[in-house]
Amino acid sequence: MAGPESRPHVLVIGGGIGGFTTALACARRGMSVHVLERAPEIKEIGAGLQLGPNAGRLLGELGVLDSVLRTAVLPERFVILDAYTGREIYQARFGQALAERFGAPYTVMHRADLLDTLLQGSLATGLVTAFTGKEVVGVEQDARGATVTCADGSTHSADVVIGADGLRSAVRREVLDDSEPAVSRYAIYRGPGPRPEGVEDAVTLYAGDGLHLMQYPIQGGELLNRVASFRSDRGAPGSDTWATPEELFEKFADTCDPVREALHHLDLGKRWEQFDRKPTPGWAQGRVALLGDAAHPMRQYLAQGAGQAMEDAVALAAALADSPNDPVTALKEYEEIRFPRAAAVQRNTRFFGEMVHLGGVGAVLRDFAFSSLTADDYSLAEWLYGTGGAPAPQPPARLDFYTEGR
Repeated sequence: MAGPESRPHVLVIGGGIGGFTTALACARRGMSVHVLERAPEIKEIGAGLQLGPNAGRLLGELGVLDSVLRTAVLPERFVILDAYTGREIYQARFGQALAERFGAPYTVMHRADLLDTLLQGSLATGLVTAFTGKEVVGVEQDARGATVTCADGSTHSADVVIGADGLRSAVRREVLDDSEPAVSRYAIYRGPGPRPEGVEDAVTLYAGDGLHLMQYPIQGGELLNRVASFRSDRGAPGSDTWATPEELFEKFADTCDPVREALHHLDLGKRWEQFDRKPTPGWAQGRVALLGDAAHPMRQYLAQGAGQAMEDAVALAAALADSPNDPVTALKEYEEIRFPRAAAVQRNTRFFGEMVHLGGVGAVLRDFAFSSLTADDYSLAEWLYGTGGAPAPQPPARLDFYTEGR
């Protein structure tokens, strides 16, 4: 445990992007860190990942941005197209213009590439150790520290325990007595594969009525990551009748040729569900705190899941470094700093998803509003990517985006 002149010892539960960003951020401030991962090996599930400039700045602060950029792609623009006609609705200039505006580039990459960079960067500090096959089944704490018990009978103690163990967090069950995550009726099919000739370096979103297709290059531009999503009303989410491949093709039957062609590159054997939670305080309980999806899971629409976990990690490390002999106060300060920001991103993620999936008159009004913006007008992104602390725009109060089934 920490002595009068020492930094706190940190135990991180979860060896994903949030967990190893936490490990790296704490180690760079002189703390020793143990990471416990439930899986038999440390690896990322999924394919493509987008990181906004807010996350890019943090990677720079942590000394790993150059490593990430070796395999990442820096898209030149973000473009929204009509899923049925292929007509361009809106574009935002990325590349150098966005990087200069917000202090870091917008990057797209394979999730595994980012995790490997964070893992290697953490281990290189000499202060981080990682253990696999460690499923946490209990957490206890007292005035001197916190201890976790694993399914294999082993126990691990530290000054603080950080639950970065995702949506179904075992640590969250120990510190918060709340409801199950909210499941969306929007299913996801993914399909990373070879990049066809002529596909530009762009994040491309085809928006339709209750559906969308997003694609962007990854792994140095050699692969194209595709993500198709649609609202299924057949059966319960997760059931055999819900969001089948047959329904996928039915929903997208009237879309334009590039969208329909992309469906044939999806992995139809794996259907992904979406979950999130209503913003809930109480992440920090004594010497135990939550981080990333364990604290504030969010939908995919603003591509901020990883970025918000990184913001958590850096804020947490700073709080612990500022109060090394009072970790309980440090964890409370961490939550006070991060909860309003993460809650705003959760809410606005839902809002953006609703907007993308509009049909009829709503889609016409959306398209008209977007068409009035210039490609270098970043005012709508200032709250998310900027450093000035501008308050986030909130969805209308009359809309409850956390009702079941959305």
